[in-house]
Amino acid sequence: MSQNDYYGNAGGGGGGGGGYLTGGSPFGSAAGSPGGAGRRSALGQSLRPFTAKQLINATQAHADADWMVENTEIGQVTVVAQVISIQTQTTNSVYWLDDGTGRIEARFWSDSTSQGDGDAFAGIVENSYVRATGNLKTFGNKRYINALNIRPVKDWHEIFFHLVEAMGITLIFERGPPSGPGQHHGNQDMQSTASAYTAQSQSSAALNQYAHLPPLQRRIVEFILQQPPNPEGFHIVAISRAVGGDAEGIRQAHIFLLWALVFLIHISISDALEKLMDEGHVFSTIDEEHYNVSA
Repeated sequence: MSQNDYYGNAGGGGGGGGGYLTGGSPFGSAAGSPGGAGRRSALGQSLRPFTAKQLINATQAHADADWMVENTEIGQVTVVAQVISIQTQTTNSVYWLDDGTGRIEARFWSDSTSQGDGDAFAGIVENSYVRATGNLKTFGNKRYINALNIRPVKDWHEIFFHLVEAMGITLIFERGPPSGPGQHHGNQDMQSTASAYTAQSQSSAALNQYAHLPPLQRRIVEFILQQPPNPEGFHIVAISRAVGGDAEGIRQAHIFLLWALVFLIHISISDALEKLMDEGHVFSTIDEEHYNVSA
């Protein structure tokens, strides 16, 4: 499922959206913007996924200043959340949105010349999920999303996609882009071996028979082999913690995002273990959540 499947027509015109540091905005250029050179201009015109909590915590130096999230300028924003209430007025509709991290208001201004607004929002009801895209604004000390587009979420995967994507983009701004494939794999191997219960290191020859496996499956086997012998095997949660990724980055994520990420990691680990069992490399022991390497 591509990113454009979720961001398509997010702005109601122009490009499909979904590019985070694109050179232009689907709603026109930012000509005349003071000091808008290079990276700052690109950030100000980009579309970035956020949680409600991130937008609630956004800062603004003064009324005309750019919005900042953790010292990074933001432009257009998009959130996926549940509709708590809807207030329809003559000139605008107000949607209270809750994504589990917080609540924020999205306000959509009606176009009296457009006949399609009613049809476009016919599927949006209270307790349903929507994607709202627009700009962060304040009025009377009240913060809200000035929505350019609000549409129903029809694919439940989009909710998890958005949460993990928002966290991933935030970590990229905090730490830079991920390392190259070789370096990244090396870091994960180091994490897999840095266990307080690590037994004597296995020889290279003992691990060579698993060199053909995909990286995740190989790390699972290596983790199990590096532990002291245990007839009961090793619980899937322990395996997930050992090979699941950057623990420090996970700790810094929001609780709701953490839940989504752990859920996805658990699914990927379970799938990898199932394939290892099918190929005879591992087997379940005392139950379907404990595994060991085949002799």
